[in-house]
Amino acid sequence: MKYDEVGRQIHDAVGGADNISSFTNCMTRLRVSVHDTDKVDVERLKELDGVMGVVPGSQTQIVVGPGHAERLRQAFAKVSGIEPDPEVDDDTDAADRDVAAETKAAVKSHQTTGIHAMFRHIGNIFVPIIPGFIACGLVLAIANIWKLADPAIAENAWYLAFAGIGGIVVGGLNFLVGMNTAKEFGGTPVLGFIAGGVPFLEQMAGVVETAPDGSEIPIQQLSVPLFGTLSPGLGGVIGVIVTAWIFTVIEKKLRTFVPAVLDLFVVPIVTVLAGSLLCVFVIMPISALVMKGLTWLLVDFALQQGGIIGGFLMASLFLPMVMLGVHQGLTPVHAELITQHGFTMLLPILAMAGAGQVGMAIGVYLRTRNDKLRKVIRGAFPVGVLGIGEPLIYGVSLPLVYPFITACLGAGFGGAFVAFGIQQGGDFGAQALGLSGVLMVPVLSAGGWMWYLGGWLISVVMGFVLTYMFGFKEKMADRIM
Repeated sequence: MKYDEVGRQIHDAVGGADNISSFTNCMTRLRVSVHDTDKVDVERLKELDGVMGVVPGSQTQIVVGPGHAERLRQAFAKVSGIEPDPEVDDDTDAADRDVAAETKAAVKSHQTTGIHAMFRHIGNIFVPIIPGFIACGLVLAIANIWKLADPAIAENAWYLAFAGIGGIVVGGLNFLVGMNTAKEFGGTPVLGFIAGGVPFLEQMAGVVETAPDGSEIPIQQLSVPLFGTLSPGLGGVIGVIVTAWIFTVIEKKLRTFVPAVLDLFVVPIVTVLAGSLLCVFVIMPISALVMKGLTWLLVDFALQQGGIIGGFLMASLFLPMVMLGVHQGLTPVHAELITQHGFTMLLPILAMAGAGQVGMAIGVYLRTRNDKLRKVIRGAFPVGVLGIGEPLIYGVSLPLVYPFITACLGAGFGGAFVAFGIQQGGDFGAQALGLSGVLMVPVLSAGGWMWYLGGWLISVVMGFVLTYMFGFKEKMADRIM
């Protein structure tokens, strides 16, 4: 796409600068708010190169797909001379998105409890880190391929530097999480950065120092009553999140009575000291038990012991978890598994949920004669294959109801196959968060891509078969009208 040229054409088609009140973009579309909708030439917009669809209205939405929307926004800003609004969080990709938007809003309207709020906070903490996970994960994937092609390269300085770049986000994950937690709850980011470092102090490991005579002197490990000795990273990112949140609570409380003239000197040091003591004596022991329990439930019990049944259930139930708004609670577990093992074996199983949606879309498309429904599927299908499943979920399967169920069941078969592969072929998983669909293949640890692609294809086939045979009747298409 020639972004500058398309940006100029869009500028003219929406009525020029005088008719533009503001504009922004989401993952897949440029959104232009206009004063007078009668001045917008919708048909002209639809004919532009690279435009997949247009949603008319006071906010005219020009659908261009993932990767193009941000670049088009930058080009449009140059043409219009108007500063864009911040990017919005909406990745629906069907050209006619009314049903998808209404369905998504209806689902989110029920996610109002304190538990949902907590999981939203977790999502807000990790979402800004995902681009870094993807970038470093892909770099690490290239390094792994390089090493497979030439094992001797492992001692090459350039290879080591390349692999080191791939490990930056994982290596600094605790600091990133600490900073983002402080931002999320209104604290000072640098204090959150410090909070991210407290649970990982190497002194907790009983590190060895060297005496003047050259002998080694072990340092006594830190210990707390009832729990015993501590170790660096105890509690993982859950411990970091809670510690950074406690830092923020202490900081805000101090500012209610510390005089402004003393703020810079008193508030930071008291926050760090008090928060660190709570981290060491309370947060680390408790969060260690929580993380251990979650890891046992999801990895040892559901996956290792549950095998194909566990894989089937996890893949089948993941999208219902998304609907309930609790899926973000798994993000710290993924992050901790990547930190500890270099990959999360759970993510390839859960990614089967999107493959089931792809199979469902094929089944509905072949069964229906409803032009509007088929148009929605055509717009949402390509990004569904790439791992962006929301357009198919909110625009097709959820409004139709039964296809959502058959898609989830279809995903279960792929999840069972991937779980079987983990048991038979050795542990493997995703080395980065944020990628799904076929785009997850490059970030899978060595040997895992064949099992993953096999499971993905099985999910697509079973999602298609179950939907085509049992999940769709033509009268359901009326819900899309």
